[in-house]
Amino acid sequence: MLILGIDPGTAIVGYGLVEARAGQTRALVYDCIRTPAGEDPCRRLATIYAGIRELIERLQPETMAVEELFFNKNSKTALAVGQARGVILLAAAHTGLPVAEYTPLEVKQAVAGFGRAPKEQVQRMVQALLGLAEKPRPDDVADALAVAVCHASFAPWRQREKEVAGR
Repeated sequence: MLILGIDPGTAIVGYGLVEARAGQTRALVYDCIRTPAGEDPCRRLATIYAGIRELIERLQPETMAVEELFFNKNSKTALAVGQARGVILLAAAHTGLPVAEYTPLEVKQAVAGFGRAPKEQVQRMVQALLGLAEKPRPDDVADALAVAVCHASFAPWRQREKEVAGR
């Protein structure tokens, strides 16, 4: 299964394409989409949308895994990230790509074994799990790869839940 993991943001959208086959997970491509600070918010969202559409068309993932919004103390930041998530989900919908969403707690639990793991530990675990020579940087890229790894772990369970519910 080819999974495109996404860590949404307005300044930086991390992404990582992983291949999960027969219990093995490996990173194929990872980087980020950046938007300039001070640019009109609508232009930033358009850049994110176009970037995600281009990734989907070029990489041909089978599914997308997106980190759910984490509500922090700064509601303005949360709103902006929510808008970025919206255009990311819209890009997936326009291409017919299925999307799975995971909370930061679920991602950290799947990758580090502890839902409150610090970012540094998540980076080290992503590096180890995917056999990368270096820790993925910036944090947004590591988080995107972590979301993809999380989905690789949970996808079989989610599929089984759907099958059981359909009976």
